[in-house]
Amino acid sequence: MKTFKALLWIIALLSLGCSGNNENAHTTATTIVSPPPRQVLKVEPGPTKKWVAVPDDPNKRVDPNQPLMLFNFPKEKGTFFPGNSPVIIDFSLANAQLKGDGGQFRVRYIIDDEDMRWIDRWEALQVTGWTPGKHTIRLELIGPDGWPYRNGDYNIETREFEFH
Repeated sequence: MKTFKALLWIIALLSLGCSGNNENAHTTATTIVSPPPRQVLKVEPGPTKKWVAVPDDPNKRVDPNQPLMLFNFPKEKGTFFPGNSPVIIDFSLANAQLKGDGGQFRVRYIIDDEDMRWIDRWEALQVTGWTPGKHTIRLELIGPDGWPYRNGDYNIETREFEFH
């Protein structure tokens, strides 16, 4: 029994010795990091010149008699926009009419892998509210069946750009 009491006293002394008056004696340093800025985009429709889409790359496959959409946005990587400049989402169509204009097709766009959005009228969109950094816009011509309408190597296009 004496050894049991002695063992209890040793455990009690050790536990008191490990605790101190300073709550942070055994904690690691904490660094508070603020969350990244949240991107809140504002999308406004606007008029556009309705250019008939004409295949622009001789190396891509295409049937000129099928529905065709071209994204009117620079293809070069490394396109830069300063500050709070608007980005214009504009496209050309051939052999297709959008739902809002009496047809059966839609244009789907996806910005930075966020939720998809729809364009049902042939109009340009002005997008503002970008955060600094790299961004992408994906534009797809959607057929009457609700799936992307492929025409060779066309009708699904992605563009990358950067804001400073």
